[in-house]
Amino acid sequence: MIALTPLALASSCTETIEPFGPVPTPQQLAWQRMEINMFCHFGPNTFSGAEWGDGSEPESLFHPRALDCRQWVDVAKQAGMQGIILTAKHHDGFCLWPSAFSTHTVAQSTWNEGNGDILRAFTDACRGRVKAGVYISPWDRNHPAYGTEEYNDVFVNALREVHTNYGPLFEQWFDGACGEGPNGKKQNYDWPRFMHTMSELNTQCIVFSDIGPGCRWVGNEEGRAGETCWSTLNTEGATPSDNKPAPEVLTVGHQGGSQWVPAEVDVSIRPGWFWHPGEHPKLVDELMEIYFNSVGRNGLLLLNVPPDTNGRICAEDSAVLVAFRAERDRIFANDLAQNAKVNAWHRPGHKAKNVLDTSYHTYWAATGKSAELTLEMDSVTEFDIIVIQEYIPLGQRITSVKLLYDFGDGLYSYTDGDEPACTTVGYKRIIRLPHPVKWRRVIFQFEGMAPPVINRIALYNSAR
Repeated sequence: MIALTPLALASSCTETIEPFGPVPTPQQLAWQRMEINMFCHFGPNTFSGAEWGDGSEPESLFHPRALDCRQWVDVAKQAGMQGIILTAKHHDGFCLWPSAFSTHTVAQSTWNEGNGDILRAFTDACRGRVKAGVYISPWDRNHPAYGTEEYNDVFVNALREVHTNYGPLFEQWFDGACGEGPNGKKQNYDWPRFMHTMSELNTQCIVFSDIGPGCRWVGNEEGRAGETCWSTLNTEGATPSDNKPAPEVLTVGHQGGSQWVPAEVDVSIRPGWFWHPGEHPKLVDELMEIYFNSVGRNGLLLLNVPPDTNGRICAEDSAVLVAFRAERDRIFANDLAQNAKVNAWHRPGHKAKNVLDTSYHTYWAATGKSAELTLEMDSVTEFDIIVIQEYIPLGQRITSVKLLYDFGDGLYSYTDGDEPACTTVGYKRIIRLPHPVKWRRVIFQFEGMAPPVINRIALYNSAR
């Protein structure tokens, strides 16, 4: 047997890298890796033309003529989405399931002679194909108990009803809106009780609210996370609704925050959240801009695609979504960095070349908070998009990324002066150059709160 030298033993060792700060749960990591999910706003507003119904709409108004939740799933799959969240109850209080705790539901409608159940049709259609989630608004402009302590019991019972009878559900979406009910009173939401109920019902469920705990509102409905976007947030003393951080804080998060609460970027494909005749979907170029500013800035994109009065996603929206998927596939089809030579100091067992493989759980671990990594090609290559991904199971660390290029006649900086190309990275950062550049070497200069851990760097040419 050949004896290994100390040098060989050292090179074969893989060092354990300790997490830095808060880290995602396995469920949060799986959620972030979904990248794009579908939102479906559907209810009486679809038929009235309103965005926020006042709760007085007759139940007979809700009458989809040709409901097909399987078609929603087909569209989502064709668009490259892995999850769908349905507005099971919006602010008007109308329940898309026959709730025992409300008299304003599908059971009181004329649709399917009062025997229909949209939520059942939806969850059945999703099963085995995409993950199903629900939006249940605590604001209820119809329920007579709203504005009293009794309503908190009603709402908790509705949560139990939905998650017990229709689960497991991958995400619970809590809208923080709190307005007046039919008696003119506002509700004092018992958020600790709501959250405790969810932890009892489904520990695997990602709970969305203004402050999480599973994921947070990004602070706007424009389809953009912050140029700086931390997945960490200080939530001590905060509650959803009236006592939440300011929208501009939610857009950015907190560097070194105490909790892992990543940003979910909700935006509609149409001008409104509900389907309205005469409105049209965004163009593919607009959706790509949203993608770069959401997924490309460490967020998850929740794109609203509302079913129409037939109970189907209309052909115009479906066509745009398919084209949106095709454009993403085109741009990110060919990673130009795959044949590059990679050089950087690394921790044992976590070599720099790991940034080029497609395995999520391999990564380059730098030796210090300031670290440099070089990609070098055999010949000149042209690109205009850079993708960088931190290995977030070990925390979000990077505070600055600077880029230098070698075109064959010396090094050039991506930015003027000493400005970084980006600040935060997180799960995924997409840097777009104003025009394609030709290069032989790219040097990445990282600064972090702890030594960076990078599991992917890729280069693309969007013009091809």
